[in-house]
Amino acid sequence: MSSDAYTIVAFYKFVSLPDFEERRQPLLEVCEENGVKGTILLAHEGINSTIAGTSEGIKAVLEYLQTDPAIGPLQVKFSGASELPFYRMKVRLKKEIVRLGRPDINPSDQVGEYVEPEEWNELISDPNVTLIDTRNDYEVEIGMFKGAQNPNTKSFREFPEYAEKELADKKDQPIAMFCTGGIRCEKSTSLLLKNGFKKVYHLNGGILNYLEKVDASESLWDGDCFVFDNRVTVDHQLEPGEYDMCHACRHAITEEDKRSEHYREGVSCPHCYDSLTDAQRERAEQRQKQVEISKSLDRKHIGMTEAERAAWRDAKLAEKRNNKGSQTL
Repeated sequence: MSSDAYTIVAFYKFVSLPDFEERRQPLLEVCEENGVKGTILLAHEGINSTIAGTSEGIKAVLEYLQTDPAIGPLQVKFSGASELPFYRMKVRLKKEIVRLGRPDINPSDQVGEYVEPEEWNELISDPNVTLIDTRNDYEVEIGMFKGAQNPNTKSFREFPEYAEKELADKKDQPIAMFCTGGIRCEKSTSLLLKNGFKKVYHLNGGILNYLEKVDASESLWDGDCFVFDNRVTVDHQLEPGEYDMCHACRHAITEEDKRSEHYREGVSCPHCYDSLTDAQRERAEQRQKQVEISKSLDRKHIGMTEAERAAWRDAKLAEKRNNKGSQTL
């Protein structure tokens, strides 16, 4: 990582934040002052984030958060990148920091037993253990642990229904679950325990922690891991994979996908072409036109701060008014 220009950090914490709405603007300002980009989610139930920046910028943001008595120490996963994997900084207010759609599920009350990456292989090699991937179908396609069950969910909100239908007869059997960074398993294990399951385990720190701690020669992971930034996927060395992303549906795509007649940059790919409505296609086309205009002007408008973006808009409006005025003279 020493050769990487930027540091990427992922973290989450379930903690009561009744004043989460008031925290948004000060946190956004700290990130922008330190050149950090990415997304931070705030909700009553806690904080969830992946951000990137220089090591100094990341250090400043983490210090700001961890010296806050309401938040305190965070478990942070670090990785590196040669380019910033995000274009802008967003701090969003949410009902949940990860959407399960079950307000009665509170990981602060109870969660499954954490299993460290070094002990994970032994657990999931037990034939009596049911191994479940809690991620969505487009993530599972890229890579998963050998022998894991795919719930075939398109969103995490579908997981409770899957658990009720497919796992109801396994309440006395050991269940092991995993996800990208650990946060979805906090809620999925809490859900199962609330529903009467007795032996529920989850991979501490998720797939990313496993890839960092377990040597590839001993790994039971097969494929790449989907990540929610411009790297799209990472391999076992946590280096960017060979996938690109369809910016219409966020599905990882290969070079073969990009040669398909259904692929249009920013508009569609073979995975979403048949499911897009005319309205969705039109919005995607307009968005892509704006991206191409921005590139042609050499303006990275999506990388600006809110203040910079407002100033840029004002300047363009003023330029437009001036041009209109000159045409009437």
